[in-house]
Amino acid sequence: VHDLGTNTTDMVDYPDTAASVAVQVARGEADAGIAIDGAGLGSTIAANKVAGARAAMSMNRTLARYARQHTGANVLALGSTLVTVPEAIDIVEAFIETPMKEPRYIRRLSKIRDLE
Repeated sequence: VHDLGTNTTDMVDYPDTAASVAVQVARGEADAGIAIDGAGLGSTIAANKVAGARAAMSMNRTLARYARQHTGANVLALGSTLVTVPEAIDIVEAFIETPMKEPRYIRRLSKIRDLE
């Protein structure tokens, strides 16, 4: 586990943190990443600007599973104002535990990579 976040209550700019997470994932320094901001949307957008990062915001277990299984997401974004800690833990577990192995999804991921 690489903690790239803040350890204070001081304001930070979410693009900086999300980019740090996405870069480590894209370089293969981490298998997956989790970025947390207020809504999760900004971190998703910022992380997706990094080639090789595929970020998805999830608000529940089903979306986290779909993000991994259907799109090969490798960065999970969470909104701290939108999910509780127990919900976040459940979402993270689903994201981490879900593999991407179905041939049709792997084929589609190749098309997404071609867009980069």
